[in-house]
Amino acid sequence: MIKNCYIHIPFCDNICSYCDFCKMYYKEDLVDKYLTFLEQEIESIYNGEELETIYIGGGTPSSLNIKQLERLFKIINKLNKSNKIEYTIEGNFSSTTKDKLLLYKKYGINRLSLGLESINKNNLKILERDNNKEEIKEKIKLMKEIGFNNINVDLIYAIPNETLEVLRKDIDFILSLDIEHISTYSLIIEENTKLYINKNKNIDEDLDLEMYNEITNTLKNNNYIHYEISNFSKVGYESNHNKCYWLNNNYYGFGLGASSYIDNKRITNTRSISKYLNNNYIYEKEELNIDDIIEYEIILGLRLIKGINLNLFKEKYHKDLINIYNYNELINNNLLILKDNYLSIPEDKIYISNEIIVKLLQSKI
Repeated sequence: MIKNCYIHIPFCDNICSYCDFCKMYYKEDLVDKYLTFLEQEIESIYNGEELETIYIGGGTPSSLNIKQLERLFKIINKLNKSNKIEYTIEGNFSSTTKDKLLLYKKYGINRLSLGLESINKNNLKILERDNNKEEIKEKIKLMKEIGFNNINVDLIYAIPNETLEVLRKDIDFILSLDIEHISTYSLIIEENTKLYINKNKNIDEDLDLEMYNEITNTLKNNNYIHYEISNFSKVGYESNHNKCYWLNNNYYGFGLGASSYIDNKRITNTRSISKYLNNNYIYEKEELNIDDIIEYEIILGLRLIKGINLNLFKEKYHKDLINIYNYNELINNNLLILKDNYLSIPEDKIYISNEIIVKLLQSKI
């Protein structure tokens, strides 16, 4: 049963220097065409399941005008939504206006995710973003007044030339907003981004680790729960949509460059707007065997601080994980913890989680 749905809106008013997502500059007529084909894609694939989460991401969904947003929400209204749905839309502070927020409220959006990234001028110059502290504070206040009580902001750190002092000011500012969820991302300079083309380099790994620890300790000391490698929330405000990915559950992905996971198939949509506007949605289909699926279960599940629920694992795969991977040595070496029938990475080792996951996968019996 599919309970989760992602919808991609690839349009932006500004292209950030670090962005490797599927995106393009906003053009009104192109958005109008895109929404027509998005509706057709949804109608051709969606099977009427009751959805517990819908996530509108991008790109910058808030770059759409009021008329286009209303059209998008009417398309989404054809989906069968649970009464307890978590319904998220992403946006930037500059393009998230009062009129748009009121429209979101009208159509049942109950979670907002905003790209803050940094308030430091040098960081913003490198990222090619334009944030204004006063505008951010005013917009967060407005969101709360309109009735949004589940707000996430993104923080990017490990930016070239960034110091711990700069990072601390960013964290302090975000804490002053008193929001429910914070996502934190160490900057990775990807190919095909402006930062890569301009020969920027990732910062020193030791400083990156120091920054990660600074974020983790500060947010935990301010009553945020560290529930996934990059994510922190107040009690009861974990992202249910993102948890569907980490729990390796099925989900729909609609729109340019979106991914779906349906019936043991990973389906990736085209990133070509011309193909998408000719109903050629799908770029690639990967049929997974049971070994692939279990491997994904481990890679994704160990991102969660709580780890993998071994009872649930056995229920899903009719096997004990210990009979597939011999993880006892990793436990003995304090690289994994077995507690209350959850297998997890110790929080002080989360930073090297990729190395630990590789060792676990290599222990296959």
